This record gives sequence, C-alpha cells and structure tokens, in this order.
Amino acid sequence: MLNLSRIRAITLDLDDTLWPVWPTIERAEQALQAWLCLHAPATAAWLSDPQRRRAIRERVNADWADHVHDLTRLRREAIRRALLEAGEAPELAEPAFEVFFAERQKVSLYPDALPALHRLSRRFPVVSVSNGNADLERIGLRAHFVGAVSAREVGCKKPDPRIFHHAAGLAGVPAEAVLHVGDDFALDVVGAIGAGMQAVWVNREGHPWPAGEEVRVLACPNLNMLCDLLHIEPD
Repeated sequence: MLNLSRIRAITLDLDDTLWPVWPTIERAEQALQAWLCLHAPATAAWLSDPQRRRAIRERVNADWADHVHDLTRLRREAIRRALLEAGEAPELAEPAFEVFFAERQKVSLYPDALPALHRLSRRFPVVSVSNGNADLERIGLRAHFVGAVSAREVGCKKPDPRIFHHAAGLAGVPAEAVLHVGDDFALDVVGAIGAGMQAVWVNREGHPWPAGEEVRVLACPNLNMLCDLLHIEPD
C-alpha cells in the first residue's frame, strides 16, 4: 500500500501513461514519408522497404550505443544515413526530422489524462520523467508541470536512478518523498523503487503481474483511480 503521508511530489511518465505512443509514432513516420516523397523521392522509395528501415535503425543504434538515451539524435542520424544510401543530400535530414518531430507532438490523450493532471497538479508539484522526446510545451500540457526531465537532457534513461533523482531535485523534495507513476513495470516501477521512491503501475491493458517479479506496488487501470487513492477530489 502507499504511504500517503510521505508523498510530497509526483513524477509522471508520458508515453503510454498520458497517451498511446505508437499510433503517434506511426502518424509521424507517415508524415515524414510524405515529406520525403516530395523533397527526397529516392530516399522515400529506399525507405519504403520495412527491412531497410529496420536495418538502418539497428546500425545507428549499434554505432551510437553511447547515445541510446537520445532518441532525437538517433532518429535524425537514421534519416541522414537513409539520404546518403539513396544518393540524396544529407542536409535534408534536419528539415525532414522537424516534420517528424512536429507530428510526434500531436498526441491523443487518454480520456482520464487531462482531468487527472488538473487534480494531481492542484495538490502536488508534478515533474515529467520520460525516455522519449515528447515536448510538453508543444503538446500544450506544460502548465501542469513544475519541471520536465528527459533522458536526452540528463544523459541517462529510466531505470537509471539518476534520472529519477534529477526529477526529485526539480520537485524540490528528496526521492523518498516522491511517488512515481508510469506504465512500464521495469522502467517506471522497478526503476523508481530502486531510486528510493514509491511507485504506482498504470496498467491500462490489464497485463498480468510480471513473472518472478518480487516488487509489489499498487496497480491502477487509469489515472482517475490514482487520484481517488490519493484522496484528491475531482474539479
């Protein structure tokens, strides 16, 4: 059970906690492909093969293993290499990436996300903690957060305790006074517990408890239930 008396701040995952991420990524990739068809048609044709797309990302991830926390850099580099493979100008990688990135910010919130953000931010300082490259300012949610922590900026990604400790620092409280909320059991729950925080697993799909996992925390099917557990009244 949660120790409610200890909670003085909330850290919150973004992708698949506030919105489903893969439909967003798919739309962004479609927008990128449409842009390439107009401005780099040979690259668009080259990338139309899923095996080529997968292979180039795997090579980039292997070559840039020290930057696995920086999805923006990896995506931009994959586009640049695809342009080179197709014999087109690598300088197009930057505007091409911006097309992808702009579409990546057009998320579709879960129905409970915005009401829960109103409730949580009314009671606690809330800090986002994400391995991804969502931009709260561009999405329009920044007003609900006192801070935003990304793996790219910190130089490490969840479940590394340093990213959680950085978020606690932005909230102005020690790690033991933070409740972390996220959908990924290994990255969010196990990571936060390892950093000395409490955690809640947002299990929207009703996944079974991970086999052999000894960490025990509360699981919530949505964020409204979390707010109810924290005794935060609806607006």
